[in-house]
Amino acid sequence: MTQQFYVSPEQLMKDRADFARKGIARGRSVVVISGADGIALVAENPSPSLHKIGEIYDKIAFAAVGKYNEFESLRQAGVRYADVRGYSYDREDVTARGLASVYAQSLGAVFTAEQKPFEVELAVAEVGRTQEQDHLYRLTFDGSIADEKGFVVMGGVAEQVAGVVAAGWHADLGLADVLRLAVKALATDKEVDALPGTAVEAAVLDRSSESGRGSRRAFRRLRAEEITQLLTGEA
Repeated sequence: MTQQFYVSPEQLMKDRADFARKGIARGRSVVVISGADGIALVAENPSPSLHKIGEIYDKIAFAAVGKYNEFESLRQAGVRYADVRGYSYDREDVTARGLASVYAQSLGAVFTAEQKPFEVELAVAEVGRTQEQDHLYRLTFDGSIADEKGFVVMGGVAEQVAGVVAAGWHADLGLADVLRLAVKALATDKEVDALPGTAVEAAVLDRSSESGRGSRRAFRRLRAEEITQLLTGEA
């Protein structure tokens, strides 16, 4: 008869957490920053099709680091949740807080009950009519949730990247300034001043989407040439 080795619950949880952290640390960083014009979501991502940033609902966006198949399944689940809730009740009832709570429950259940935890870290952002009404939530692999102010940094060398963002961030930054700050922060471990536009995935939750574009949908993905223009200051 094979003898099973006993592992204490504390050690089991620690091993799972260490496993997830190592997986997340291997991923390239993502920065989410609230600015005067809206919320910018910027990731180091040379792939033109495997997105780390996506739209969830009218004014809500999603960003992630870690294993693509795992966070993509969570993104799709979030879209379904938002669509069903908005259709069943009202579009205003779909909030970043509600979505973050659903994600926290799912991540927590996988972390405690499954053999392998998700190797992902998520950010859920909701743009408000004013900057004070913006909401940024950060979710970790174990279901922990934090309400962040100003910006969120995840994955890779997150502490170094967060230090650069914290030093340069203030509430009045416009879109171009926010994008430059994010790209500068993402380049901290690359021995370069900034990443090229082709190596960056970026999107914005436009604060003035209804008045400026006549659309409730605030999410707008930036093309590579648009990113380059904003980074270089060209018209």
